Amino acid sequence: MADADSHHHLVYRLDDIPAPPQAALAAVQHIMAAVVGIATPTLIIGGVLGLGEHVPYLIAMAFFVSGVGTFIQCRRIGPVGSGLLSLQGTSFAFLGAILAAGFSVKNSGGTPEEILAMIFGLCFAGCFVEMILSQLLPYLKKIITPTVTGIVITVIGLSLLKVGFTDFAGGARAGEALGEPINLLLGTLVVVVILVLTFIGKPMLRIAAIMIGLVAGTALASVLGMVNLAPLASAPLFEVPMPFKYGFNFDIGLFIPIAFLYLVTAIETSGDLTANSVISGEPVEGPLYMSRIRGGVLGDGVNSGIAAIFSTFPNTTFSQNNGVIQMTGVASRHVGMWIGVFLVIMGLFPVVGSAFLIIPKPVLGGATLVLFGTIAVAGIRILATEPIDQRRVYIMAVSFGLSLGVVLVPDATQHLPTFIKQVVAAPITLAGLSAIILSLVIPEREVTDPEREEALEMASEADPI
Repeated sequence: MADADSHHHLVYRLDDIPAPPQAALAAVQHIMAAVVGIATPTLIIGGVLGLGEHVPYLIAMAFFVSGVGTFIQCRRIGPVGSGLLSLQGTSFAFLGAILAAGFSVKNSGGTPEEILAMIFGLCFAGCFVEMILSQLLPYLKKIITPTVTGIVITVIGLSLLKVGFTDFAGGARAGEALGEPINLLLGTLVVVVILVLTFIGKPMLRIAAIMIGLVAGTALASVLGMVNLAPLASAPLFEVPMPFKYGFNFDIGLFIPIAFLYLVTAIETSGDLTANSVISGEPVEGPLYMSRIRGGVLGDGVNSGIAAIFSTFPNTTFSQNNGVIQMTGVASRHVGMWIGVFLVIMGLFPVVGSAFLIIPKPVLGGATLVLFGTIAVAGIRILATEPIDQRRVYIMAVSFGLSLGVVLVPDATQHLPTFIKQVVAAPITLAGLSAIILSLVIPEREVTDPEREEALEMASEADPI
């Protein structure tokens, strides 16, 4: 059970109902911490796949569905939802697989509408994988170990760094301007602002560090004449969400990587919700705890299905909002309902999403470079939770070698059958599959006392670095 005495900092506990002004203020603080994370995956996907005029609507739907999903998670409707103050947002984990699927359709001559139909069809089918997995969590943890999860999350971050750094240097469509000093200056400014606010700023400034970094970078870019306001002028002020706007399509080869990621996010969400329970002073064992975890992962799946229906990308719990609970002392799930309402309102106005389109690529790249780097570091931290023995060294070595190899040498899979190529060319899937197979094949070996003593003796004799 969580130790209630260690949570005396809480101003409002889980079922407390703050007065409207306090609830609204706490909700705004959570949105400040999450708004960039909700919009950025759509910005990246739209920019890389050339979705152009569709991007404002897609960003609007990202906010709309995040609001609906947050309300469901916090309110808990039947078995769906954790009942904790848990904010839902667009998942970065799916970026690589979604881009791969999009490029597959685009390279076959597909239109933006056909690209989106394929992506949303794949994501909708995948959400049922997570719904089923939500009821099998105790068994999944025997297969999806910290080693597997850490490897996959690290590869997610590392495989996305190319996208972030390309924007940092000017963007994929920069042409001869790629790498110009002004682009590198803007990206560096954003990184510096984020670091300064994170390590020197007050708590609320730390929460909003990435958003403030984007604003500062965009302001400087505006002075330099690098901001195009046309997207704001052309965006509709208000638009009603339309289910199945682009239709659905499906391809089994492209589906496997996305289905695997739903497996990974199910485990990741259970970890986020466990941390949320600890911070909120709630139990982290027993029937109530397990019911919340299952409900939260089921909510992830349901909300990702809603996301596909309303033309946005898979949702997951946002771990950074656990930090907001820690800083503000507000763990009331009723605040989550305010968050949901605010996000839904933002989603009804595509002009809000269009504001993100005026951010120059180097500015966005500075922020995503930090975001993707922190994803990789999160994976490394998970790997560090267990001793790195010889078995784990080789599991990590082979998994990283294969997965990052297909990123660096994509032509290595060009002669494979299409179905196999679609699976193994996805670095995240390849990392996960290789880690799972090796974890099952290579037996664990207990370290004997003489071996332990020998290792300690070698460590004591080693020269200091």
